[in-house]
Parts: sequence; structure tokens; C-alpha cells
Amino acid sequence: MKITSSRSNNSPVILATISVLALLISSSPRPASSQNQQATFAINPGAAADAAGNKASPDAGDGSFGEFITENVQHYALSEKKYAGKEKGVDGELSAAEAGAARFVVSADGKGKFKTISDAVKAVPEKNKKRVILDIRPGTYKEKVVIPYTKPFITLVGNPKSPATITWDDTAATRGKDGAPVGTVGSATVAVEADYFVASGIVFKNNAPMAAPGQKGGQAVALRVFGSKVAFYNCTIAGGQDTLYDHKGLHYFKNCVIQGSVDFIFGFGRSLYEDCTIVSVTKQVAVLTAQQRSKSIAEAIDTGFSFLRCKITGIGQIYLGRAWGDSSRVVYSYTTMGKEVVPVGWDGWNIQKPEHSGIYYGEYKCSGPGALPSKRIGWSLVLNDVQAKPFTGTHFIYGHSWILPPPKSS
Repeated sequence: MKITSSRSNNSPVILATISVLALLISSSPRPASSQNQQATFAINPGAAADAAGNKASPDAGDGSFGEFITENVQHYALSEKKYAGKEKGVDGELSAAEAGAARFVVSADGKGKFKTISDAVKAVPEKNKKRVILDIRPGTYKEKVVIPYTKPFITLVGNPKSPATITWDDTAATRGKDGAPVGTVGSATVAVEADYFVASGIVFKNNAPMAAPGQKGGQAVALRVFGSKVAFYNCTIAGGQDTLYDHKGLHYFKNCVIQGSVDFIFGFGRSLYEDCTIVSVTKQVAVLTAQQRSKSIAEAIDTGFSFLRCKITGIGQIYLGRAWGDSSRVVYSYTTMGKEVVPVGWDGWNIQKPEHSGIYYGEYKCSGPGALPSKRIGWSLVLNDVQAKPFTGTHFIYGHSWILPPPKSS
């Protein structure tokens, strides 16, 4: 089976050929770079396990795996100190903001304070210091929404039984007001640039047609998260290629559904996905994550994606992730993996020697027909209790100081 999926406008180009013997991927850098370089490499999935089903392993003499595991545990302790400091209680700014929160109704039928979410956001003062809860009544809101960095502490809350849907249909190839393509970043239906944002019971959707194999500029972001200390509860994030741009910051996704096809959770956020359902919607090849942790990006080295008690399902052939950055870090713990997950599991993308890089791809006590640790690519990890501990709770995102219970709709 052959699949081609192209990327342009500061996004990667994928050329994938799946056969019994090999996967060929041709790619160029993702949105953070404006380069147009391309690299081609081949992976032999058969190398992940021998004929007897034994997992391949790197040269025992190089010590790279053991050293990198130790480095990650130490790095976790250092970054915890950086982000959380000595504070063991609630974040001071957050505590002050929650006192005296304001609440307004947004209803598309005109029965609320505002008819559009964008109008409600515009009404929030610059440099806002108080929680503003926007009660989004059921309905479809056809608009692009930006939560600017100057307006923290905004909450969107809907009714989980009848959630509001925010939808738009831009792709990376869509022309902006200046006549130039908006690119992957600009394609987002909702962009959260502010800190301390919360959403509950909301559907974020990019309704652009599914990008065809080889289609240029087909990236279609439903949600881009650039702010820090941001949480999503009981939300659905739906799209195709590049659905969720987990751009940067500390993020918490709880009981969410995330749907997509190629690299549909990507970026260099430090994020915990807890009790979420991850769904492939392509009949061809799906790649769940493209995490960008990189030695060359100072802001990215503290980052990674942790999936805790999640469910992976859908259609097609599913890869757990591929390395956008040279130190890409993704861990799945207690996660149920459907039969669609390919035995090899992971892909090094354009990293020529993943086993000697900083890539950290691990699994811990996962289950289901797709959880096949003995057949994974040789440089991925099956974590023990000590190695998994930094990833298996809200401590991964220092949540003790900022994660609040989900808001209730009025």
C-alpha cells in the first residue's frame, strides 16, 4: 500500500510507502522552520523483531539507553524545580484570579450577552487578572477564535451532553487577507495564546476536507495551544492532518477525544493526556504524535507528551509517534491500544541514528491487541516502575499548583 501526503508552507512533506518490508518517508521541516530541505531515509520494520519475535536491541556496549534514561530522570527533577519552585500550594496569580470570577452567556440565537465567542473575548479587558467564564450555549459557532496572550484567565464552558461546536475550514493553503497562504499556524480554528485558559464541554473542529495523499498545504489545525497552564476537560478536538497543535507550555487534557490522521498531535508542549480517546480517521497511515523536543530549541528541551490511561482506536495503520525533534519524547502508560497500532510502533522520521539521539519513546503497562512491546523498533523503551514514574500523573506538568476542577455549565 502506498500513501503520499505532502506538506508545504513551513510544514513537513511526507511520502510514505508501506509494504511488508519497508516504510519510506520523505519529509521537510515542520512549521517552526522556514527551510525547504528534504531528507529521505528507510526503515525496515522487520529489524524491530527477529523471526522468533525477539525485540532487537542496540549495541549493549554503547550505554546510550541507560545513560539517556538516567539523564531523563535527572532532567525531570531539574525541570520540576524550574517550573514549580518551592511553591507547593496553588499558583498565586491563579488563586487571586479565581476570587470574584465574572460569568457571561454566549448564545448563537441572540439570547445571551454575546452572539459570538469572538465578541465575548474582545470584551475581556487587556491584561485581565480575574477569571472570566463564558458559558457557551449549545449550537454551532462558525468562527475563528483567538484568545490573545494579553487576556489570561478565560474559560469556555459548554454542556457536555449537548456541547457547543466551534468550527472553521481553513487549511495551510488558504489565502489570508494579504493574499499569502496562512500556513499551519494560521489554519487553526481556535488559537489559545493566553495562560490559564480552561475549556470544558466544547468541540473544536476544523471542517476542511480530509487532505488527499500528496496534497500540498492540506494541514488543517482545529486547536493550537500556545499559552501555559491550560486545561481541557470533556472536549472533542476533530480534524485531519495536524489536528491539535500542542505548541508550547504546560497543558492538561482530561477525558477528551482527539481525532485526526497525520501528526495529529504535534508541537513541543509539555502535556498530559489523561483518560483520553485518540482516534485515527484515515484508512491509510496515521501518525498520532510528532513531538518536537529538540536540543537546538531551548524552550523545547523540557517538553514531552505523556498519555495516561488513554485508548487508541480508529482505522488504518497507526504509528504511536515519529520524531519531529532530535530528542522527541512521548510515553504511553496504562493505555489500551487497538489492533490498528502497527507492531513496530514508532518511527524515527529523518533522524538517521535514533538509537544514538535523544529520542525517548516509551511504553508502560499498556494493553490491547496493539500493545506489542516485543515487536517494537529496537530503540524504543519498555519502561520499568522507576522510569515511568515521572510520566504517570499530573506531577509531569506540575499540576499541583495550577490544575483546578472542571467548571460546570450554568
